[in-house]
Amino acid sequence: MLKRLDWYIIKKFLGTYIFAIVLILAITIMFDINEKLDSFLKAPLDATIFDYFLNFLPYFANQFSPLFTFIAVIFFTSKLADNSEIIAMLASGVSFKRLMLPYMVSAAVIAASSYVLSAYIIPPANVERIEYTNTYVKNKRVDYGSNIQMKVAPGQIAYMSRYDNTTKTGYKFSLESFEDKKLVSRLTAQTIKWDTLYQWQVRDYMIRDFKGAREEIQKGKRLDTIITIEPRDFLIAKNDHEMMTSPQLKEYISRQKERGVANIKSFEIEDERRFAMCAAAFILTIIGMSLSSKKVKGGMGINIGIGLVLSFSYILFSTVTSTFAISGLTSPFIAMWIPNFIYIIIAVILYRKASVG
Repeated sequence: MLKRLDWYIIKKFLGTYIFAIVLILAITIMFDINEKLDSFLKAPLDATIFDYFLNFLPYFANQFSPLFTFIAVIFFTSKLADNSEIIAMLASGVSFKRLMLPYMVSAAVIAASSYVLSAYIIPPANVERIEYTNTYVKNKRVDYGSNIQMKVAPGQIAYMSRYDNTTKTGYKFSLESFEDKKLVSRLTAQTIKWDTLYQWQVRDYMIRDFKGAREEIQKGKRLDTIITIEPRDFLIAKNDHEMMTSPQLKEYISRQKERGVANIKSFEIEDERRFAMCAAAFILTIIGMSLSSKKVKGGMGINIGIGLVLSFSYILFSTVTSTFAISGLTSPFIAMWIPNFIYIIIAVILYRKASVG
């Protein structure tokens, strides 16, 4: 069970973590306002506050959660060591291993909060934030596609020469159905318009059914039909993965793989990143505690400096390795977990050194 000493460390840890977030977010807001001032002046004030900043701050805080965790551990543990509190704890019979318990409990709270935020809460908020930036800052929506071909269902292949998302209309559409690798039906249309989920309307269409040596042809001006694709399946923007909860992300990845879509690396990376960030909270906590648990000459400034270098190098390393997955050199899992594997080794070395020192 957790004792009074454990709760003392947990309160210090989480209190410093929250303080670091608030401090850095305040600085971030000032820089962001300075950078996007012209865009903010064009937008309504309530949209800037509620649609952008209210959704941007949790997103930014969660993105840099490992950095905040590391800074919090380094800062308050260095202060404890500088005040000889760590020495007193160890001298009273508390082992270094036992002293790590409240740190791990705090890291678990941060990791769980980070996952819930990134998997379920932040994605719906990102819909409003990204819509705001697309409208008032810089439009990154993908509204046009060409030469679109994808698997709709087993044995069904759809093709569009061009699609315009502003009018929800595709041109030169065809839908081919196969049985035992033989073409049994082909629908062609001059235009196809998306209505709602899987509801499409084809215009100036022709359906050709192949029955052995016979061929049946049906023509018409308009036909409402269900085709199990929607524009987001083939119009993929840079930040679409940020707007999906984890269940939606997994379903989307699975569905796109079945259809043979190759441009889903960013979605797979995002899925792995959400888990890797949770593990990072524990790894960086161990490193931070091991580094700053001893009193050093020069005060805690040296520990904070080392901590900042390691935390920023972790974030940089994660960014670099993600490009490995995008280029196809590694799988998204390996790309996102390489930094954790390397920093686990660093954490073990520092922990052993600190526990016997």
